[in-house]
Amino acid sequence: MLLAPGHKSGALSGHKGFALAMVAGMVAVVALVLLSIAYGSTLIPLSDVIGSLGHAVGLHEHQVSGPVGKIVVDLRLPRTILAICVGAGLGMTGALLQTVTRNDLADPFLFGLSSGAAAGAVSVITVFGDSFGIWTLPIAAFTGGILAACIVLLLVARVRGQGPERLILAGLAVSFLFTALTNYLVFAGDQRAAHSVLFWTMGGLGLARWDNVWLGALGAGTIAAYGLWNHRRLDAFLAGESAAESLGVPVARMRRATFLVAAFSTAILVSVAGVIGFVGLMIPHLSRPLAGPLHLRLIASCALFGAVLLLASDLLARTLLPPQELPIGIITSSLGAFFVVTLVVRNRL
Repeated sequence: MLLAPGHKSGALSGHKGFALAMVAGMVAVVALVLLSIAYGSTLIPLSDVIGSLGHAVGLHEHQVSGPVGKIVVDLRLPRTILAICVGAGLGMTGALLQTVTRNDLADPFLFGLSSGAAAGAVSVITVFGDSFGIWTLPIAAFTGGILAACIVLLLVARVRGQGPERLILAGLAVSFLFTALTNYLVFAGDQRAAHSVLFWTMGGLGLARWDNVWLGALGAGTIAAYGLWNHRRLDAFLAGESAAESLGVPVARMRRATFLVAAFSTAILVSVAGVIGFVGLMIPHLSRPLAGPLHLRLIASCALFGAVLLLASDLLARTLLPPQELPIGIITSSLGAFFVVTLVVRNRL
């Protein structure tokens, strides 16, 4: 039987344990940022990385010689920032969806949001081409994600009641529909684009540039602002729908609003990083024993540890099979499969 989110707070949910966990997470982020910038097709010494970053923010007057400074600032730093934004955004999105649906397995991929975005992007790669230049792919992915969310909500609105189980079933149906559409586009379109499609549908940060990093920040910032603004209403869901209604929380409207905000954020994140699975599923489960079930702490910890997970996954994706770069989705899906098996073995589902 599926348990509601927050059913276990763990031994470390006190103020001291939470503070220590957050400090450890911040240290991990800093270390992974430096390693992510240092490692790649060209290995850059950490001293040069720190020097280049210091010069970029005005702390060092002396610039690192050669192309190293440009590699650090113009290529690897945007990628690292995008990894932080995408990991944080997906982690927070998963936490909010698990709360409003009271389903421990809820994440953006369960509801067709990522599948819709993937179908939009694949249609550009295989059929329509880049009619709007470099922004064609993000626009198409964003449109596909929002379209999937609208279809899910329309399906739910056509039946009596708007409980979480109906939202989940509608999301699964839409996810299968858009996955089938994506597969059709792959076979019906330009076969020479198959490698690009495979890499994009499994996620990657190769599109990161300074002119699109703001999209990742917008996606993560939107879900963070919504969650923090409504954290008390989300806390009320933990006591059950009847208790939340008695506390003045409009449950059905709140669920729809959370789903729409999650769809908006997911569509933006997928539009710049592709489909990266299991982050929204794993991170809330890993964060609750540290932060407790209440959402003010939970949102902050999901953002931090989501960033840690994606930074580490991206680093592994770039170093496991040199000189090739693996899709990040291979790393996160492998971790996710192991994580779900662990949940089953521990009788938490």
